[in-house]
Amino acid sequence: MMAKRRPARLRLSPPDSATDKPADLRDLRFRVLLGEAGWSRLPPAVRERFSKRLHPGMAVIYAGRITESRRSLAGRALAQLCRLIGAPLPLNDDLNAAAVVTVTEDGLADGQFWTRMYNRAHGFPQVIHSSKRFAGPTGLEEHLGGGFGIALAVSADETALHFHSRGYFLTLGPVRLRLPAWLEPGTLTISHIDQGDGSFAFVLDLRHPLLGGMLRQVGLFRERPAPLPHDHEGDRP
Repeated sequence: MMAKRRPARLRLSPPDSATDKPADLRDLRFRVLLGEAGWSRLPPAVRERFSKRLHPGMAVIYAGRITESRRSLAGRALAQLCRLIGAPLPLNDDLNAAAVVTVTEDGLADGQFWTRMYNRAHGFPQVIHSSKRFAGPTGLEEHLGGGFGIALAVSADETALHFHSRGYFLTLGPVRLRLPAWLEPGTLTISHIDQGDGSFAFVLDLRHPLLGGMLRQVGLFRERPAPLPHDHEGDRP
């Protein structure tokens, strides 16, 4: 599927001048998923964040803090159960806890690795790993541990980019199984909401059709420049 998209990305983002190099091309994968109408609705800052071209050895770092976190009893039980696949859901509700999100390119799967680290009042920070891959029936998937994943659809408005769950699946080698509706934890919505001051809110919301709101987490983040390899050369003995 992705082999067909790469030429489209190149046509949509030609070099601005004869001095431009291929590395300067913008990442248009999210733009292609949204379409031009949806992409144009987004604030310029959101378009900039989701069109960064990441190359091997590069990372984008966002630092911030958790401003809201609440889980129902069922949400707490689900978060504990998900420890079996790498604990992808928040395990505590500490407020003002420091949080860091790092994004790197997943070259083999034509996607992105997302690593989230959340500080906790007691014990080691919680670290969550996932991989966004531009594949599947919706064009975007979030791969978690243990072969579990979520098909995602994207939408946009004047303030935010939203990711909506469109089914959960389990991959066992070459076999992919769609989870039945009665096994799904609920409808997941993740929103990247621009704050207009260089920061953005990351909102995670999970709702079950019978149990209602399972969990909600809100974090405020700003981009932090990643150090270059030569930045510390002068510190070497």
